[in-house]
Amino acid sequence: MEIVVINEAKDKSIYRYKKDYELIFSKALNLLDRNINSCCSVIFVTPERIHEINREYRNIDRSTDVISFALQDEQDAFEIEEVEEELGDIFINVQAIRDQAKEYGHSNRREACFLFCHGILHLLGYDHMTKEEEKEMFSLQDQILDDIVKR
Repeated sequence: MEIVVINEAKDKSIYRYKKDYELIFSKALNLLDRNINSCCSVIFVTPERIHEINREYRNIDRSTDVISFALQDEQDAFEIEEVEEELGDIFINVQAIRDQAKEYGHSNRREACFLFCHGILHLLGYDHMTKEEEKEMFSLQDQILDDIVKR
């Protein structure tokens, strides 16, 4: 399991969450019984950059907190043996970490971990487009996060 951290936002505070992210990633894989050696990238960006990404790839003309791009959306017709399975990229808005932590009354650490967990679940195929999907995904987020970082 590997997490590649890219700090486009030049915000040094994000590095303190890497160990938490590793725990979240590992717990998600175990909880979902995914015995795969996988990796992902987490890219920290400014509100302006995530706005551009949201507009370009999702046709939504506003900033957001987290966007995930899964590489494993569909199974290939054949298998390629690889050492690690690349799941995709998670873009996290560094300003949203601070703003939403304040808004929801919890720590920046909890919010940073929540956004990463949310992104990982998207990379693993979960979504929240329907009430049932939302209930399942949000329940998984709580199961993964609550032992790692308190509300």
